[in-house]
Amino acid sequence: SDPPLKHYKRLESRKSFNVSRNLVTCRRNHSGEKPYKCLDCGKTFCKSSDLIKHGRMHTGERPYKCLDCGKTFTQSSHLITHQRLHTGERPYKCLECGKGFNVRSNLIKHQQNHTGRKPHICLDCGKCFNHSSYLITHQRLHTGERPYKCLECGKSFNQSSSLITHLRTHTGDKPYQCLDCGKSFNVRSQLIIHQRIHTGERPHKCLDCGKSFSHSSHLTKHRRIHTGERPYKCLECGKTFNQSSHLIIIHTGEKPHTCLDCGKRFIQKSHLITHQTIHMGEKTHKCLDCGKSFTDFSVCILQRGVALSLCLCWRRPGGSGSADRGKGCPGWKKG
Repeated sequence: SDPPLKHYKRLESRKSFNVSRNLVTCRRNHSGEKPYKCLDCGKTFCKSSDLIKHGRMHTGERPYKCLDCGKTFTQSSHLITHQRLHTGERPYKCLECGKGFNVRSNLIKHQQNHTGRKPHICLDCGKCFNHSSYLITHQRLHTGERPYKCLECGKSFNQSSSLITHLRTHTGDKPYQCLDCGKSFNVRSQLIIHQRIHTGERPHKCLDCGKSFSHSSHLTKHRRIHTGERPYKCLECGKTFNQSSHLIIIHTGEKPHTCLDCGKRFIQKSHLITHQTIHMGEKTHKCLDCGKSFTDFSVCILQRGVALSLCLCWRRPGGSGSADRGKGCPGWKKG
């Protein structure tokens, strides 16, 4: 049988109410009327729902919880965006290059890269930006403004994203996980760089010698070998260095990187990582001539103008040092 007339009246009434409510909100947007006021800070809103969301900033209420990692949010839309970190979903695609984004606003900013337009100019240095928010952030370099403060330790930042990343050092939150090995990171860029270990990708190439690197900073350091640039100067003795780490340790002798297995200390983190392979039993360095693998690097010696390719096979039990170098290793060659 047909639905009763009352049912249609209820539907029509509900539809009329929704249209009427949207019309009122629309009119307030044009008129600037904001009848809903926050009693804590005095801020006003044109919609009651916006006041409710804002009120959570004062109460600390975060009713929307991520079931994957337990993180909570003040708005459901923020939870939906966050969950894309776990799912890898990037629903906003650039039609020019196919790059995907998990937030629409990031897509809009990205699309301006294709137009080449940079209408936002810094009056201090003349640098141009394709988005006003980038200019605002950049200008803080000139003013020194750091409006985003960590309530845990008091450290301040010039970008909200930098504060969010910093807060993870206190919470231990590492939302970016490598699907190959399970290692987690608190910054997405660190995950991207880490994944190059698995893929072997080395996108940063030296134009002078052709050597490639997985990280742009490694290329920057490497290029100083060619240019001779030594930008780090010691104020005590005037000596210059091509890496800041060398400057820090030259007078202090500080060895801040400690092996948790044996207590040995190292000046550089890379030296500690190499040392730790001894404890793990990893043999990551392979002799291309004899096929044997070692925990230490192969040694290349240039002596009297004669190149010697020398792997560390001589470090066998009972070896007597330099006199035994190369014995028993078919990979030892004299050039």
